[in-house]
Amino acid sequence: MLESGLILIILLVLSLPIAVTLIEENLEVFLFIMGVCAVSTAHFFGGGGFWTGHLIKEALSEPLMITAAVFVMGFIIYILKKPITRFIVKIEHKLGSKYFAAFLIVTLGLLSSVLTAIMSAIILVEAVSALKLSKKYELKLVILGCFSIGLGAALTPIGEPLSTIAISKLKGEPFLADFFFLLKNIGVYVFPGIFLLGVLGYVIEPAVKESASVKTLSEKESETIKDIFVYSGKVYIFIVALVLLGEGFRPIVDKYIVRLPGGWLYWINSLSAVMDNATLAAAEISPYMTLLQIKYLLMGLLVAGGMLIPGNIPNIICAGRLKIKSKEWAKLGLPLGGAMMLAYFIVFLLH
Repeated sequence: MLESGLILIILLVLSLPIAVTLIEENLEVFLFIMGVCAVSTAHFFGGGGFWTGHLIKEALSEPLMITAAVFVMGFIIYILKKPITRFIVKIEHKLGSKYFAAFLIVTLGLLSSVLTAIMSAIILVEAVSALKLSKKYELKLVILGCFSIGLGAALTPIGEPLSTIAISKLKGEPFLADFFFLLKNIGVYVFPGIFLLGVLGYVIEPAVKESASVKTLSEKESETIKDIFVYSGKVYIFIVALVLLGEGFRPIVDKYIVRLPGGWLYWINSLSAVMDNATLAAAEISPYMTLLQIKYLLMGLLVAGGMLIPGNIPNIICAGRLKIKSKEWAKLGLPLGGAMMLAYFIVFLLH
């Protein structure tokens, strides 16, 4: 009963956000409900010990750091929006489109672990909206930028929910994960990926300035103070849900997932293309894994997360604000992500 109940919840978590638009639009609440169900199932059918004061305290406290970072950075960017836009246009004019594309992709990737993935994505949207380049070029710039942000934001626990939940689950024995744990262990893979994406940003065909006959991506809506409170609250609920899901799925993870070789975990996590990678991280990561398994798992999630719009938070933000369709994203995201997955897998095999 325990395993069948948890497997059913896992299937619901994986399938319903893709199949039901209402759930996709209210993902945080849905995952919170599923997290409560998962912990309750494990508690009542697994002999107790899951609903504890420690779990409740952890679920309520774990999101505080990233939520505060999102909130503060949101206000800073809101206040400085016009100067940031002017600075972006000035830099693009000075560097030229090709050098600017590389600069933007690499800079956002490197800073996203401090700015947070959400704020970096918003800056990317502002940059694209300010430049008014051809839609075809802008689309490639956005996708490359989101891949870069998705990689870089994972290096600290304030960067994105995936890294927050990873540190939360590994902070005890044997890893004793601290603030710089992910930077020390996957930075060697992440940094070359970010710079490679910057190179790709440089070599894509030069942009064509907007004219009456040239379509361009444009921002769907402007940021408001209310939006800052709303998405900060959503981030908080999202991470609470991930903590609960991670604890609820622990019996399945400890029995099955930790036994899988790293290579299997890596390719299984190509599911991250259609499912938010932080949710998969909550379901899979365990302190009983080896460090190599964790590296395989995380890099699979991070790379595949850029392939399609639902894969991570930057994709969702940029696609929503710039009205990018799923098919448009997939035309570049899938082949690029597939090539990166293969390249990283070869690196792991040779390492």
